Amino acid sequence: MQALAHYLETLSPQLTAWRRDFHHYAESGWVEFRTAAKVAEILDRLGYELALGRDVVDADSRMGLPDEATLAREFARARAQGAPEKWLSAFEGGFTGIVATLQTGRPGPTLAYRVDMDALDLDEALHEEHRPYREGFASCNAGMMHACGHDGHTTIGLGLAHLLKENEAQLNGTIKLIFQPAEEGTRGARAMVAAGALDGVDYFTAIHIGTGVPAGTVICGSDNFMATTKFDVRFTGVAAHAGGKPEEGRNALLAAAQAALGLHAIAPHSEGASRVNVGVMQAGTGRNVVPTTALLKVETRGETEAINQYVFERAKSVIDGATAMYGVQSEMRLMGAATSSSPSPAWVDYLREQTSQVAGVEQVLDKVAAPAGSEDATLMMARVQQNGGLASYMVFGTSLSAGHHNEKFDFDEQIMQIAVETLARTALNFPWARGV
Repeated sequence: MQALAHYLETLSPQLTAWRRDFHHYAESGWVEFRTAAKVAEILDRLGYELALGRDVVDADSRMGLPDEATLAREFARARAQGAPEKWLSAFEGGFTGIVATLQTGRPGPTLAYRVDMDALDLDEALHEEHRPYREGFASCNAGMMHACGHDGHTTIGLGLAHLLKENEAQLNGTIKLIFQPAEEGTRGARAMVAAGALDGVDYFTAIHIGTGVPAGTVICGSDNFMATTKFDVRFTGVAAHAGGKPEEGRNALLAAAQAALGLHAIAPHSEGASRVNVGVMQAGTGRNVVPTTALLKVETRGETEAINQYVFERAKSVIDGATAMYGVQSEMRLMGAATSSSPSPAWVDYLREQTSQVAGVEQVLDKVAAPAGSEDATLMMARVQQNGGLASYMVFGTSLSAGHHNEKFDFDEQIMQIAVETLARTALNFPWARGV
């Protein structure tokens, strides 16, 4: 593997350049038009077979999609910011997914690797203490920032593509590189699963950097993701004069408030951790008008799929009750979803074996302890496992300048090289003849 390490050293400056370009032109979920077009251009030059846009993203399964005006505005912005025109049109309308395939021409299973591309809806810190600003690659797009490391993930996927193509003669079977949109809010994976992007995959690995894991540590089978359902509820009442004829009104604000209190009163489950949160409540038009509209943005989570479903079903009952109590109407819209993670033990063992050989990795663990956030790569893992394959989720620890989803977030770019080498080893050293 000496040649591998040498090639990585020569590739390292390019990894940094890619990451900083993606960081500077940060794009939120479903509007990763420039990012996806740039990725497609690079992969095409390497000789990968590309499936793009509607071929890998099911239109009806997308969640939390921006409205048409936003999609059109961001598409025009991406074009103005230099998105390669040859590839841009494939992603128009919010179909920003890519699957790149390397067919070796030799028999063997299909290995798939998933990285995500989207930024957060956040304004980046613009001061000298923040390295991206100081060194000139802070986000130029208002309200969009890579504050979770997905710019690094996309770069890792491109680095892996280069390494595998360079060493194609050592590979058997098929390699698939999945570049997913809209992970934030757990919105994008379901649409790629529904489009069949995971069908036929025998071994699947998703990745993340950071997440509180210290530098030098790699988690090979993270199982601490909670199942989640994210949804909006719109209440519609009847407006009336708040002083003169209040009895003629139907108060949407009070219905939403009653629902919010009821949601936070849902009993926890005895079999594991659960969560519910009302993150946004918007209502009303004026102090002397009985509020006719209200909006809640809500999420439920559970340590298992069953626990999350318990919380979600209770949540629906609470909302129905508040709706009936105040004589209003309500409409629920699904905005995101993910399941809990259950890595395949045999695949975790293999990932651990390969990771332990990588320079810069000091500690390799199977998993972390407690339930944390949610990740929609779990839906991809579940599909592969349902079809008889093996799957896992890896976390590459690194030092951070601030926590995830913070306007001062940044990471040590050296982790990208470590992640690329690790993933490349899992493909190049795969025991093709006997399986894992």
